Amino acid sequence: MIPKASVLIVNYNGREYLGKCLRSLLNQDHQDYEVILVDNASIDGSAECVEQAFPEVLVIRNEVNQGFGRGNNLGARWARGTYLAFLNPDTVVKPGWLKALIAALEADPQAGLATSKILLLADPERINACGNEIHYTGLALCRGMGMGCKAFTELTEVGAVSGAAFVIRKDVFEALGGFDEMFFLYMEDTDLSWRAHLAGYKCVYVPSSVVYHDYTLRFGPKKTFYQERNRYLILLKGLQWRTLLVLLPALFLAEVVTWGFMLLQERKRLTNKLRACAWVVKHWGQIMRSRRQVQAMRRVRDRDLIARCTHRLAYEQTGSGFIARLAHLVFDPLFFVLHRLALALIWW
Repeated sequence: MIPKASVLIVNYNGREYLGKCLRSLLNQDHQDYEVILVDNASIDGSAECVEQAFPEVLVIRNEVNQGFGRGNNLGARWARGTYLAFLNPDTVVKPGWLKALIAALEADPQAGLATSKILLLADPERINACGNEIHYTGLALCRGMGMGCKAFTELTEVGAVSGAAFVIRKDVFEALGGFDEMFFLYMEDTDLSWRAHLAGYKCVYVPSSVVYHDYTLRFGPKKTFYQERNRYLILLKGLQWRTLLVLLPALFLAEVVTWGFMLLQERKRLTNKLRACAWVVKHWGQIMRSRRQVQAMRRVRDRDLIARCTHRLAYEQTGSGFIARLAHLVFDPLFFVLHRLALALIWW
């Protein structure tokens, strides 16, 4: 029997998490789905462990770590379901999580992607993400991070889904071209959501779908490189040149913010920003080819995309105390004014 949904998990050395994740997945109120694990050349025995303990799970092995996006694209090619559910290996799902997401998509044909209420596994009374927000300079933020679990009780449209737990119609995923494999790591969910908006689909947050995520904010040696490079990719692929020209003051201000963050939090890795810029220059031709493909799917004006974005950055998600309060005081009014000015000028 063909399953209604395919649950896809990309794993890299996540053996300590997979047991809890898969047990929660296989203990649901309906079984009309398959589970596919794509293992990105783990060296901790993850694939062998899953094959032995969970024979009902299809395990696909990569010989090298191909990253989050390419791993998920590979899993999607094996998937038989009408819906694709993407799930992080360090999550535990609550019964009914998948059913609620699919129901939201079935209720609204314009909704192409649906994301869960994601709570912190270590502190279930606190939110990890209720969808993501996109700043109009391309920066992505967890919506509601750190707030109480009873917040955000209404099904609503959001700027982006969280890659930790979301569902997309398979035909929409294929029409969008899947995940962009240039990204390798970080912000693939933001890019996919942005392209979905560009093609005329909505991303919705479904509060009745609850997932617990073992999340801790970490800054690895290359995280800033990937995040900044991928932010540039989203903007270069998704917006018209004249829009980017109008946004130049705001984009410059975003550079001030990100460089400031690097100086305060990542001083030893300042070269990550420069490496991100250098990568874009080196791969300009590849980026422009991807841009042409993305723009060919356009059904929505840039004005609508920018209007959907937030002007406020949650500085407290990467720092706390005086610096975060000062950043809000200084930058919030500036980004607000530049956002309103952009909307006044962008009518395409």
